[in-house]
Amino acid sequence: MIKGALAGLIGVAAMTAAQTAEMRITGRRPSLVPGQVASKLLGLEPEDDEALARISTRMHWAHGVTMGTVRAAIGRSGIDGPAAAAAHFALMWTGDAMLYKLLGIAPWPWSWSLEELAPDVLHKGLYAVTTSAAYDALN
Repeated sequence: MIKGALAGLIGVAAMTAAQTAEMRITGRRPSLVPGQVASKLLGLEPEDDEALARISTRMHWAHGVTMGTVRAAIGRSGIDGPAAAAAHFALMWTGDAMLYKLLGIAPWPWSWSLEELAPDVLHKGLYAVTTSAAYDALN
């Protein structure tokens, strides 16, 4: 599981770098969804968007590291390579989308605009591929 957490850290670093570059190009603002999730789950009430942004950053990294352990569990089941990356992406992305809906943060993804859906899928896809490659290399 430690290798999974380390692989998740590598994956979230790659995803963060890609998000930062994409936001510079597109002008998209950072998502506050991670902070909204953490606030709902932990019963926090951030004073303003700046506080929510700080929570979002911490949750973003914590979620990335934690989801790396999911990749480790997939590896322990005997799946590796591209199949493991695909399974990891599917578990993470659908789990996140369900959590957003159940917490009342976002509607189901099929109602999201392309501007909302594309960055989410692409960045989480990059995360899953990078995390999976890092886990396979560490293992």
